[in-house]
Amino acid sequence: MKKFLALILSLAMVFALVACSGEKTDDSQNNDGDPSSDSPVAITLATGGTSGTYYAVGGVLKTVLDSKLTLSTLNVESTGASVANVNMITDGEAQMAILQSDVINYAHEGTNSFDGAPETNALWVAGIYNETVQILAKPGINTVSDLKGKTICVGDVGSGTEINAWQVLSAAGLTKDDVNAVNGSFQDGVDQLKDGKIDAAFTVAGAPTTAIVDYATTNTLNLVSLSDDELAAIQEAYPFLIRDDLAAGTYTGQDADVTCVAIQATLVASEELSEDVVYEFVKAMFDNKDALTEGHAKFGFLDPEAASAGATVTMHPGAEKYYKEIGVL
Repeated sequence: MKKFLALILSLAMVFALVACSGEKTDDSQNNDGDPSSDSPVAITLATGGTSGTYYAVGGVLKTVLDSKLTLSTLNVESTGASVANVNMITDGEAQMAILQSDVINYAHEGTNSFDGAPETNALWVAGIYNETVQILAKPGINTVSDLKGKTICVGDVGSGTEINAWQVLSAAGLTKDDVNAVNGSFQDGVDQLKDGKIDAAFTVAGAPTTAIVDYATTNTLNLVSLSDDELAAIQEAYPFLIRDDLAAGTYTGQDADVTCVAIQATLVASEELSEDVVYEFVKAMFDNKDALTEGHAKFGFLDPEAASAGATVTMHPGAEKYYKEIGVL
């Protein structure tokens, strides 16, 4: 009987150890950014519409970096862009995002589309490149003032493009009563312009932008160039909109420079991601700049000093660690 009881007790201990081991395995699969876990952190990178630069840049980040990262894996998601991306990080639906530098400021300040909303937990990682405010229009529309009374696609609802569109229009003295505004993606704007449903469309993205490249291949290209007075008014009202001209030849049929303004495309990360995970990501990004640039020309503008100097909100500790390590902070 004693031997039988001892055997039963031994078997019970074995089953208990197996159960504990299973619990640890499950915990490692939900590591919530803990780099000490055996399982890499699954990062969803929120980007933008499939015809925009954000989505293309995100795809190159995944292609080049996924095999270089040991602490995380990267999944790229098409979204409604900047404002939607901030909300996705705040709601835990994404862990990293590409968005406009002005929009992350609005989110932290609770202004514009974030009026009255709680501060986001999205933190600065890197400024990547300038995003140009481009106005594609029918022939005959040559200044922002010419848009009075016209039907204009101002970008997706709540997007950074929509915010910048109204900033540019208002600086030129136009109100919402002066134009017929419609919402849509970059591709929606191009398609509606082709079909004659609208007179102009705003695109805020790195140039050349896929949707405009597509338009220029089969249609007469007309990009609105800001007048000196319009440029001065925009920069006085919105200092973060810096001059960033499109050089002649950026698009097929563009024979002259186009005077524009721009903001910065910015990579942000949730504060829930660990310092080690973000540090590894940032280091891998700069270590593989050449490969990234081969995938998309916008990575040619990637520079550690500029990427960190543009931070106007709190920087993620992982990014800060990298910039301090290389001596730019």
